[in-house]
Amino acid sequence: MKKIIIPIDFSEHSEYALKTAAKLAKKYDAELLALHMLEMSDIMLTATDGLQTQKAAFFLQLAEQKFQEFLKKDYLDGIKVTPIIKHYKVFSEVNDVARKNNADLVVMGSHGSSGLKEYFVGSNTERVVRNADIPVLVVKNDVPDVNFDVVAFACNFSEETIKPYLKAVEMFGKVNTKVYLVHVNLPSDRFMSTLEIEKKVVNFFTKAENNLGKMKDVIYVSDYTVEEGVLSSANKIGADLIIVPTHGRKGLAHFFEGSVGEDVANHSTLPVMTFKI
Repeated sequence: MKKIIIPIDFSEHSEYALKTAAKLAKKYDAELLALHMLEMSDIMLTATDGLQTQKAAFFLQLAEQKFQEFLKKDYLDGIKVTPIIKHYKVFSEVNDVARKNNADLVVMGSHGSSGLKEYFVGSNTERVVRNADIPVLVVKNDVPDVNFDVVAFACNFSEETIKPYLKAVEMFGKVNTKVYLVHVNLPSDRFMSTLEIEKKVVNFFTKAENNLGKMKDVIYVSDYTVEEGVLSSANKIGADLIIVPTHGRKGLAHFFEGSVGEDVANHSTLPVMTFKI
């Protein structure tokens, strides 16, 4: 892990993200890319008359000053921090910045959401999770320890989840993290017998690891939703982090089918990391 992006909006939650990213940067000797997206109208940015141009320049300068002040934190001492200001508040741009800079991780603060607002409006964090090709770590409070000794990896053992699983193992394998794979059996048309689940698990590990040594680290739980099963299992094993593979569904597909990654990130008090399938 060499480069970490932190979207900054000067809120309390973005400072939680910055603090967490700083701890990760010291642990992995990584650079921080602090990203602020300034919301300015197209008219302001493309104006040709003198007054509008002066206004745009003034607001840009004001944002830069505020950004510099925000980044004057003792916990950033000794860490390379590169500030980046984008002039449009478009959250797909976080992924563009990640690609351009070969970033490895996005760390983002969130207060979570619930009810209809969650579906029709969504949060900035959800938008980043949907668009990011790299892992996104979502935090809601000050994370005291980033060792993440115990991790709950939500998994349905489909072949498409092999790639995110291997990425997670690669990320945490060097720091002796214990990764448990959590499978949630639902009382619906997706219900599977124990034998059916075990066959999927065997196929998963055969293709992912070429052996079945990790089968002892699989947790089976029955619940009404994947989200509830993952969260209860994470609490039961004392997890420090939840990892969820996500399709990053957008638009109507997101509304009708939902996204487990976003739901868990919304409602978990633990840090949640999403990996794009």
